[in-house]
Amino acid sequence: MLFLFKIPVTFTLFNKEYNLHFIFETLAFFLAFRYYIYQKNKHDYISSENRLFIVLGATIGALIGSRLFGVLETTLNITSVSLLDIYKSKTIIGGLIGGLLFVELTKIILKEKQSSGDLFTLPLIIGIFIGRIGCFLTGTLEPTYGKETTFFTGMNLGDGKLRHPTALYELIFLLFLFFILKKIQEKNILKNGILFKYFMISYFFFRFLIEFIKPNTLLIYGLSTIQFVCIFCFIYYYRVLLFPKTHFLK
Repeated sequence: MLFLFKIPVTFTLFNKEYNLHFIFETLAFFLAFRYYIYQKNKHDYISSENRLFIVLGATIGALIGSRLFGVLETTLNITSVSLLDIYKSKTIIGGLIGGLLFVELTKIILKEKQSSGDLFTLPLIIGIFIGRIGCFLTGTLEPTYGKETTFFTGMNLGDGKLRHPTALYELIFLLFLFFILKKIQEKNILKNGILFKYFMISYFFFRFLIEFIKPNTLLIYGLSTIQFVCIFCFIYYYRVLLFPKTHFLK
């Protein structure tokens, strides 16, 4: 696969070379949050005070989950991990699971009965999409690349080898997922909270599959840590998978 630029894409500032990943991560947070505010102003069934605590819970959970499962991708011996390892390790899958669990805990404390996930759904997809652009342009400097391949999509991501551009695959998937879920949201046919569950199941299923073409070093029974987290997600949402007819408004 040919591109008009060389990966990894870098820029020079004060005679020092940087990659674009941090810029796209920052842009992802900013634009996702702005889209979240836009949606919140249009429709939110939860009080502003409770919503604030829920967002705080999601943020703390995402921070802890992304770092914890990021570390577990490379080692199961947490005691040997330094603070620098924890800071440098992160994964969106862990962030989503951590955010989900902390939100549920926050809602139990607040005694909030309304589902809170739908407002996060499209902003999350936007944020992940923009962040993945940064991952793609960073190439093998970021551990999101795929295995070596002879398939026609194989690309030189910076190490001189043809690899699966898994970040690019994810960008295409997220683009389709965004427009499909947005169309479903506009039709207003789902019960509150189901849109977010559809997003989680769809995204985690994609990540479960894509892990098979990534060069994971730590495997348990042939599966990576991320794949076990994906399986947990499927179990957590088993009712959504087993009883699809109950998701729709009557």
